[in-house]
Amino acid sequence: MFLTKEDLQSHLRNELQDLITRGDDTIIAAAIDGAVAEAKGYLGRFDTERIFRAEGAERNDLLLIFIKDIATYHLINLTSPGIHYDRREKRYDRAVEWLKAVQRGDVSPDLPKTEDAETQGGLVYYSSNPKRAQHF
Repeated sequence: MFLTKEDLQSHLRNELQDLITRGDDTIIAAAIDGAVAEAKGYLGRFDTERIFRAEGAERNDLLLIFIKDIATYHLINLTSPGIHYDRREKRYDRAVEWLKAVQRGDVSPDLPKTEDAETQGGLVYYSSNPKRAQHF
């Protein structure tokens, strides 16, 4: 599993996790699964099965941080007992912004690409000549 409950401790302490979920680990698993699914939607040209199957040191550190941010945001939406919601929302927005930049090709993380993406020529850029007015 790419992200576990124990990994979330760096973003949300255990006591807060237990307070929000009332000890139900399935809620944490659902938040993690939702975060991974959300990230997969942005990482279409990458081998997402391989990326999210990685464990431990095999994981991309930056992607891991952003997945933790997204999962934490999904978790605190249930309730926020003394959590700085604005800060969590900003971190979530930053994570989504980064994923969108990866999707556009503005950021090139060190992630494995799909076989199709490697054989394709890359991004295609379309444009046209400037519009001209006809005068008679």
